[in-house]
Amino acid sequence: MKKKILSIFASLMLISCTSQYPELFPGKIKFKPTPLPAISVPLLMPPKLKTINWKISLSPMVQKMLRVDGINDGSILLVNTMKNATNGSVQINKATAELTELIIKAGNKFRVINAIKLNAARQRLGLFIEDSLESRSKAVGLARYLNAQYMLYSTASGNIKTPTLDLQLMLVKTGEIVWSGHGVAHD
Repeated sequence: MKKKILSIFASLMLISCTSQYPELFPGKIKFKPTPLPAISVPLLMPPKLKTINWKISLSPMVQKMLRVDGINDGSILLVNTMKNATNGSVQINKATAELTELIIKAGNKFRVINAIKLNAARQRLGLFIEDSLESRSKAVGLARYLNAQYMLYSTASGNIKTPTLDLQLMLVKTGEIVWSGHGVAHD
């Protein structure tokens, strides 16, 4: 401990000598510290996610879709990832999962392609798993690859405070829209 105190004291003595008697060290160049300008960096905040009750918002539309005539029970359905076309961030994965769950629980109208098979097909086709399949042609191509008969294309659009939800049930073979639904998301 004494050695530490002595070395600190000796350092302070040497520092004070050089600053008080600069003529003793004629070859030394002195630099004046230049103050750095203050830089203001804005703090980036993550976007606020709109909390939506997907079950309440999507359930009425799913019920209407399941009453469409001409669809054989047990038809294979691809539920694509919901597209976010709002002016903010929406929990798209949660919305897609709830939409899929509502269709599965509704009965035997559709056999929904499971997420494991869907993600494996995306990888084989070179699509990102997080890809929201924003184009209908890409979604229909994936549905054809998976031998789905129908594909459900969904979009959340408009103002983030009250997003509009649109669902379109498409016949994969022809690309024809056999049903469409429109609603507003609820908190």
